[in-house]
Amino acid sequence: MNLALDVENLTLRFNSFVAVNKVSMAVEAGSRRAIIGPNGAGKTSFVHALTGAIAASAGTVRLCGADATGLSQAARVHRGLARTFQINQLFAGLTVLENVLIAVTERAGRAGVFWRALAAERQAIDEARSLVELVGLGARAGDEVSALPYGMRRLVEIAIALATRPKVLILDEPAAGVPTTQSEAIFERIAALPRDLTVLFIEHDMNLVFRFAERITVLVAGEVLTEGTPGEISRDERVREVYLGRRGHHAAA
Repeated sequence: MNLALDVENLTLRFNSFVAVNKVSMAVEAGSRRAIIGPNGAGKTSFVHALTGAIAASAGTVRLCGADATGLSQAARVHRGLARTFQINQLFAGLTVLENVLIAVTERAGRAGVFWRALAAERQAIDEARSLVELVGLGARAGDEVSALPYGMRRLVEIAIALATRPKVLILDEPAAGVPTTQSEAIFERIAALPRDLTVLFIEHDMNLVFRFAERITVLVAGEVLTEGTPGEISRDERVREVYLGRRGHHAAA
């Protein structure tokens, strides 16, 4: 099996509190994996430890076969591990294209150059425009982010993450706070991303999870309860008891 991510016994402790307890996960390259679980399950804490945002207390993280355990968050990004956040972090006063262009130039090591000085750099602009079009915002490229519906802002954030040229893209609740019609559009765009990109996402809407995930990992109290295909997870009585059965297909993460 060609693994994009191979996580073994990842643990995150805060003094006596164990937020993530010996979580192991093997994610095949090019796959779409969902992480679900009730409130306090440790989903975001796991992503923090996985991406290096918070140093793990124990465990191993391999990215495309290479050990990334001791790497900083920035170094993991350079190795191909990118993420988005529950709350978007955008320049609201700049256009969609400008936001993505900044990300492209930062990756190229030109973060200290004010973006307007790069107007003649056709290659960077073309790359940024192609990413904007990839997430379905080509017609809004010249609009300020502040003028976009919230769902479209989430797509801008995904385009920015893609500007790092990741091998693995982690999405932390990409549809959080987004109306149902917009959340479906977001996941349609996620589903259309190139298959050489591995996507790992946290999501609370079970309809979206069952529709778009190929495999699902269920976390409870910082530990893996089970994992399997959407069909297997929907039939698992333990999952129904601790998560799905409690509040239906729209339980909160």
